[in-house]
Amino acid sequence: MIKLDMLSKSEAARYMGVKGQPDKSVNDILDKYEPIVREKLRPNYVYRESDIEFTENGVRLSVMENTLRGNDIKKHLKGCTKAVIFAATVSAEADKLIRQTAVTNMAESLAVDCLCSTAIEQLCDKIEEEIFSKINAPYRTWRFSAGYGDLPISSQKDFITSLNAQRRIGLTVTDNFLLIPSKSVTAIIGISENPPSNEVKKGCAGCNLRENCAYTHNGGCHRI
Repeated sequence: MIKLDMLSKSEAARYMGVKGQPDKSVNDILDKYEPIVREKLRPNYVYRESDIEFTENGVRLSVMENTLRGNDIKKHLKGCTKAVIFAATVSAEADKLIRQTAVTNMAESLAVDCLCSTAIEQLCDKIEEEIFSKINAPYRTWRFSAGYGDLPISSQKDFITSLNAQRRIGLTVTDNFLLIPSKSVTAIIGISENPPSNEVKKGCAGCNLRENCAYTHNGGCHRI
């Protein structure tokens, strides 16, 4: 199991909407809850390696029943012969801690929420490092999640099913394709023999949730 390092309080403050250096009150809250969040969370993940096939409508994975639809996923994986899919979560303890702090102090609950977002982002980075220490991947793309570009958010269900994530790490998806626990991520990373030539923009510009996202104007979020 991956162990989290100290969480970036500056990153958490950015998620809180703080521009520039956080003031003392924000720093005090983050200082208080950073070790608590790290102690409570239970990071976990599952992954599979897959062959890929390009189709007229998208990309077909050998480990997934349904095609990943859209032009952006095709562009993202252009030149790739294989891919890795993974699902990650910092556990239901994140949602529990956010709810508990909300009962008495909404500012503290927001800080906890944003520290948990920082934690899942760190976890995804660590997962990439761990996976690709085991897999031969001369080149790889950045991670691409359901709901990014024109890849439907409904693809969340395909990731969860293919990875058997409900049984293996307790990760489920709602009828509205939201992940439960909420501080969780599914993603795909392409593997190629040559430097990737994908054209999909990394960042908020390529995300179809950007218009209603609180993080868009603060540098992005952990979805990618």
